[in-house]
Amino acid sequence: MKFLSSAVLLLLGPSQISAFTPVAAPNTVGRSSVRMSASAATAETYTVTPIKSLDGTVTLPGSKSLSNRCLLLAALSDGNTKVDNLLESDDIRYMLEALDQMKVPVERHSAESVTVTGQNGPINSPTGDEVCELFLGNAGTAMRPLAAALCMGKGKFVLDGVPRMRERPIADLIDGLQQLGADVTCVKETGCPPVTINANGLGGGKASISGKMSSQFLSSLLMASPVVDGDVTIEIKDELISAPYVALTIGLMKKFGVNVEIEGDMDGQPKFHIAGSEKYKSPGSILVEGDASSASYFIAGAAITGGTITVRGCGSESVQGDVAFADVMEQMGATITWAPESITVTRDPSVRLKGVDVDCGKIPDAAMTLAVAALFAEGPTTIRNVYSWRLKETERMKAIVAECTKLGATVEEFEDYCIIHPPKDNKINDNVLIETYDDHRMAMTFSLAACGGVNVIINDPGCTAKTFPTYFDMLEGIATH
Repeated sequence: MKFLSSAVLLLLGPSQISAFTPVAAPNTVGRSSVRMSASAATAETYTVTPIKSLDGTVTLPGSKSLSNRCLLLAALSDGNTKVDNLLESDDIRYMLEALDQMKVPVERHSAESVTVTGQNGPINSPTGDEVCELFLGNAGTAMRPLAAALCMGKGKFVLDGVPRMRERPIADLIDGLQQLGADVTCVKETGCPPVTINANGLGGGKASISGKMSSQFLSSLLMASPVVDGDVTIEIKDELISAPYVALTIGLMKKFGVNVEIEGDMDGQPKFHIAGSEKYKSPGSILVEGDASSASYFIAGAAITGGTITVRGCGSESVQGDVAFADVMEQMGATITWAPESITVTRDPSVRLKGVDVDCGKIPDAAMTLAVAALFAEGPTTIRNVYSWRLKETERMKAIVAECTKLGATVEEFEDYCIIHPPKDNKINDNVLIETYDDHRMAMTFSLAACGGVNVIINDPGCTAKTFPTYFDMLEGIATH
């Protein structure tokens, strides 16, 4: 089914409509390349002035996905675990606050370093027969894994979040947990949080779940399985999207002493077996790899401007699937140099970026950055297999279509893919106010439109605190205007 971008406002859900309300852009732009302003009519904004080139070395913050997985596995392990290069952001703060609330000892050495005292098994409620209520904001990497892990212990829990979290599906995970015998529910009418848990421990079993909406459901079941009293088998009954994130989960579980047996092809309908004898053992310490999704902004920035950027913290030995975004930039015309823990990107000025047709099912977060890179390409770019965009922090498909259109592109929207036709002569519209829909990746992705020699006004830049609170400072540090 195809939707025309001109009709995008008619297709929004209730939570997105207010975000699309037009707001007048400032008439003038200050001298600084990134300007903060506020008024009674608008949220705080940043103006990014025209960027001529991006050059330098960027040390990436810790991975969001790895940070919250490390914290949870450390809490379930036997022994103490020191976690370093922890991402300092809202999502990780929600996980840390949840561990505090459940009386899991966490010693803070700094914002990026903690030591977690493992519970040597499941986490039990500290409130006895009273309900333990956990507020998890819009942090899917906290909501999904905790919903599974807390079913394995004892106690009553309610897991909730912001209004958008109440629109993000979790029914497939709840279904899998119920098949294993858990007393857990979400809102029946929506299939979304709040999640209500009456936990009394589990004795193992089998579950067959869908992997079409989010790989986090499978990852959550896998991470919780070693604290079950028995063998667990999990089967994907249809298809598994974002398989690299599942591989990341399984690799991290191995670092904590647990082996997952995989039967079948990860790109097909795999089965996963976790023996009852597998238990988490602290590795003593663990270093969180740099965030590969965040690397995509700087990789694309170098490809667009022809500057030279090295991102440090992830490279050829990365466990994160989003490093494959560099391969996409190479297809478009960039030059990529790989090292074990870094990626260097540039583009020969004589080589134009060209449009590509890419299956982004394994890199849905980084695929957002491709949407803006497409504005600078010769010919259309097709971004396929990204239905999961519709289930993220906002309805990302509609948000990307709307904002690319404002910048001058023509965008064809389909159920699980879109085709972006760049503006004529790649001329980006000036002084466009970019709505961010309380979505960190929208703010960071669309800042790159300034590489087209225009002012870009980012509404609510503070939403980057979810994963990368220092993003705009880091962007300015490598920008030439």
